[in-house]
This record gives sequence, C-alpha cells and structure tokens, in this order.
Amino acid sequence: MPRTRHVAQAGVIAAVYAALTLAMVQTPLGYGPVQLRLSEALTVVACLTPAAIPGLWAGTLIANAWMLVQVGVLGLLDVVFGSLATLAGAVWMWRFRERTALALAGPVVANALIVPAYLPVMLAGVIGIGFYRIEALGIDASGAWITMYLFGVVAVGIGQALVVYGLGLPLLGALRRLGLAARLGPDGEEGGSRYE
Repeated sequence: MPRTRHVAQAGVIAAVYAALTLAMVQTPLGYGPVQLRLSEALTVVACLTPAAIPGLWAGTLIANAWMLVQVGVLGLLDVVFGSLATLAGAVWMWRFRERTALALAGPVVANALIVPAYLPVMLAGVIGIGFYRIEALGIDASGAWITMYLFGVVAVGIGQALVVYGLGLPLLGALRRLGLAARLGPDGEEGGSRYE
C-alpha cells in the first residue's frame, strides 16, 4: 500500500473514532467500569486494513486526552494504557482477520484486562468509588483494588462484547458487502492505483 494512502486511511479512521468517542463520553455510558462506547464498533476496520492499527491508536490517544481536561494528571493513565489496549486489540484483529470471530475478541479481551486495572485509581482520585456500586442490583464492588478490577473486567468485557460483536460485526459485514475491503487494500496491496 502506498505510504500516502496508508497515512490518509489512518488519519480518517483516527478522526472518525475520536469524534465518535468524544460524543459518547459525554454520556454516563462512555466512561467508568460499565462502558458502551459506540466508537468501539469501528475497531472492526482493523480486519480490513493495516492502516487501522495506527488510526485506531491515534484516535484513542486523541479521545482519551479529553480525560486530562476532566480529571487532570490521573487522565494520563487513560491516555497511555487505554490507548495501548486499543493498539493491542487492533494488532490482534489484523493478525486474525481471516477468522472474524477470533479477530473481534482482540479489542474485547485487551480492554477487559487493561482498562479495569487503572480505572479504580483514576476514578477514585477524582470522582470517588461510586461507580463500583449498583444499588438496584445490590452490588457493591468498591473497596479492595482486586474486587474493583474483577468487577471491571466483567463489566468492561460485557460492554465491549456487546458493541464489538453486536454493532461491529454487522458493520464489518456491511463494509465487506460494499466492497470496502478491496478499496482499502486488505492485504496492503489490493485496491491498485484506481483508488490512489
């Protein structure tokens, strides 16, 4: 894939992902241990082009920088580790792109294991640990870090799975039916000069 095309694709992916994430974090489902970020459905683009790897990573960096404004220096945890989770998930997706169900597990597992590790520190330092209490269900996972981490693994994992498989999988199917895979150059070479 020509370098300029790769950079352009990564830039568009980063912009769309960041814009959708920033719109979503304005709602209670956009942050905290229970997250349903609709922008995570876009991670499936990493099954179509390697340009999605830096694009999703950059989009996450941009969107997570918002946390610096909201929570101060503790937001660096989200900028660094949240972006690394997205990067790991995107690399996994590209690696296993031929096996869609396995590929989509990448961002689910990466986010479920990494994000809950820093959320208790970040949220407790700014908001308190109220996010770890669900009064209606009688759940109180606040207290020890390991309890909050395990709660987060389950909560973030479920949220990611719902978005990635529930929205992302149909999106990926639609993009493939529309022929976007060939236009993006799924093996880094297809698409030819017609789209350059």
